[in-house]
Amino acid sequence: MARADGYQMIRLHNVHKTYQRGSLPVPVLRNVSVNIKKGEFVAIMGPSGSGKSTLLNILGCLDTADSGSYILANKIIQGASEDDLAEIRNHWLGFVFQSFNLIPRIDAQRNVELPMVYAGILPAVRQKRAFAALKIVGLADRAKHIPAHLSGGQQQRVAIARAIVNDPEIIIADEPTGALDSQASHEIMRLFQQLQASGKTIVMVTHEDEVAAFAQRIIRVRDGEISDNQDENSRR
Repeated sequence: MARADGYQMIRLHNVHKTYQRGSLPVPVLRNVSVNIKKGEFVAIMGPSGSGKSTLLNILGCLDTADSGSYILANKIIQGASEDDLAEIRNHWLGFVFQSFNLIPRIDAQRNVELPMVYAGILPAVRQKRAFAALKIVGLADRAKHIPAHLSGGQQQRVAIARAIVNDPEIIIADEPTGALDSQASHEIMRLFQQLQASGKTIVMVTHEDEVAAFAQRIIRVRDGEISDNQDENSRR
């Protein structure tokens, strides 16, 4: 397993987030501070409504905090424009979701190519990079299969290949094994460990202890606050 090199890839300090439910303000995150080192694999856990998904969305620049500070790779995120956030997502972050989010009518390789299509990369380069990403996740022989002809675990591997095809520093994973059986879940988590060993920083939300055990550190969220922050040594 790769060791983090000490560089703080993510620094979140005293973050607050409140949503409005009609006229009623509902605090979701309160005074949350999180540091994640480059090359670290972190799992975020918590019961439904704890704020863990909101925390992940803020870390992934899909949402913004009401107050507090967020620095990602020495870039100040708080107060950034939508265009700046989109640029950060495109170049620094890769996303993996529970539902795979593959386009059913196109094959695996073309699904993996999509982020590069949006970035305006030439077709020949897209095809080469997409095939290389599928090879990393062990699906080079399924490149021309549409999602309906792939198992759930294989579809998630395609989604991971799509997440890494632009070589992001950070992978944001939201319940990546939630739609998979236990064997496929373990395969996906071992793949995440391999990606971490190659230098990727991985931040994952999960509700499964067995899945979280693959991470180096578990951050537990309860009632919008960090309730526990354990590394793998303290869990032994």
